[in-house]
Amino acid sequence: MVIRLDKYLCDMQAGTRSAVKDIIRKKRVTINGEVITRPEIKVDIDKDVVAVDNNVLGYSEYEYYMLNKPAGVVSAVSDKDFKTVVELITDNKRKDLFPVGRLDKDTEGLLIITNDGDMAHRLLSPKHHIDKTYYVVAKGSIDNKYIDEFKNGLVVDKDFTAMPAKLEILQYNNQDDTTFLNITIQEGKFHQIKRMFKAAGSEVLYLKRLSMGKLQLDETLEPGKFRPLTGSEIDLLKSWN
Repeated sequence: MVIRLDKYLCDMQAGTRSAVKDIIRKKRVTINGEVITRPEIKVDIDKDVVAVDNNVLGYSEYEYYMLNKPAGVVSAVSDKDFKTVVELITDNKRKDLFPVGRLDKDTEGLLIITNDGDMAHRLLSPKHHIDKTYYVVAKGSIDNKYIDEFKNGLVVDKDFTAMPAKLEILQYNNQDDTTFLNITIQEGKFHQIKRMFKAAGSEVLYLKRLSMGKLQLDETLEPGKFRPLTGSEIDLLKSWN
């Protein structure tokens, strides 16, 4: 792909558009070792080597991160009251990152942060029916009958019947009167899982997303930590067409 030099530098956070033009004018930018003084010069991002003050800038049009979202942080780009998931991506100064979808403020787990709008649209499109698996700690004992009710499409309330979901009861803790479960859904309605368990006569005490499709949360990531997606993980995301 070929783009203008000033766009290249802006994308790589070398400065604002006006600052980048000033850097170029001051002969601080080279392409393949040659000093460049015109911002409109074209750069082949696959072949050319661009440097500012002799520091090479590798170009990446899109960034992809896996975040283990902690509780208490909101799934947003900005918020006047709470810290956002984008603010947790501390090694990237790009200003176009955003979360793919959302997790409730008190929900933990897998969240993708990117600037690839087309890919995000595909992942969130209802027609793709991507499985999303969550670990749940629920109040009380969950009757086995709900495995079939979830599978057949639980009637949540008069306005919402959920699509078929897979409910896996892992363990009941008699001492705390809590049940540990996994649930897999394909929708993402507002507070959907909490509403489903409420309809089952329970209450969600803890919720953590474990996977989206075949992309699994890296369990070595502590809450609040992140890492770039690997090439194979990015390929997984792009295969959901």
